[in-house]
Amino acid sequence: MRALVFDDNGLSFQPRHPDPPPRLGDTLVRVRQAGVCSTDLEITKGYMGFRGVLGHEFVGDVVDSPDKNLVGKRVVGEINVVCGRCDLCVSGLSTHCRNRSVLGILNHDGAFADHVRLPAVNLHALPAAVDDDMAVFVEPLAAAYQVIKQVPMDAGRGSGGEGGRGRRWVTVLGDGRLGLLVAQVLREAGAAVRVIGKHPDKLALCERWGIRSRPLADIVARHDQDVVVDCTGSATGFELAMQIVRPRGTIVLKSTVADGKPLNLAPLVIDEVNVVGSRCGPFREAIRALAEGRIDVASLIHRRVRLDQGVQAMELAGRPGALKVLLTMD
Repeated sequence: MRALVFDDNGLSFQPRHPDPPPRLGDTLVRVRQAGVCSTDLEITKGYMGFRGVLGHEFVGDVVDSPDKNLVGKRVVGEINVVCGRCDLCVSGLSTHCRNRSVLGILNHDGAFADHVRLPAVNLHALPAAVDDDMAVFVEPLAAAYQVIKQVPMDAGRGSGGEGGRGRRWVTVLGDGRLGLLVAQVLREAGAAVRVIGKHPDKLALCERWGIRSRPLADIVARHDQDVVVDCTGSATGFELAMQIVRPRGTIVLKSTVADGKPLNLAPLVIDEVNVVGSRCGPFREAIRALAEGRIDVASLIHRRVRLDQGVQAMELAGRPGALKVLLTMD
């Protein structure tokens, strides 16, 4: 099969890569389309030490499966392949399975290829209302919904006073692919949300959606936000989040960054700030939101590129200001 592979020789398109073996999952999916994620870009910089076929955002058709109801269905797939037996799986934290592999990220070849394998339990059949372009966004949109699973927007003190309650004042740092999805989900959840970014065209999308936005250069750190969601994909995002969040507020980390840098964590102690790591989320909620037209993803598509030009697609996706780059298999 054809595949986009990252190994010790770097990133390359391989026209005759081996098909995925059954040990990677009991269900074979023919990939229709896949999306380039910031995590894919970070992997090529050393994140997770992954070697193999990249890609974890995809839509495809089931070719073969022990679940015959899936055969022929158009599907998306959850990325964590879990054992179902360890203490974390048994306690309901299977996405943190101690023995997991992760599609295109950890010990499991990904979806930048003609075919991918996953367990049948990982797959979700799509309604007709969710087209292929929308479907590629299911995985990152699910990750966006995870924010409000972990930090409900209708609970806790507002920033107006120690005893007050009401809407949370939330800042999303970063106007990239994930940040713009998170902002839409937070708006839908009733938060008073604003986006801070560097790109006028992306911030204009926020205005179209009725979401407040501000250029990064205009921001004055006032320690007044109830929740700050770091979607910058940058090692400097956490520093800015600490300057913006109020005492006893919450910072949600959505970025995965290969490069580390020294950080002064004293402000977290002094201001008693909660820090929440946030990763994978609920696929069913993301699919439902797309089918009902509640989240705009069409505006986030930057370019479509054929799989055989995947190296160029990754370079394009990594340029400042680029939104979602889609890899097509045809």
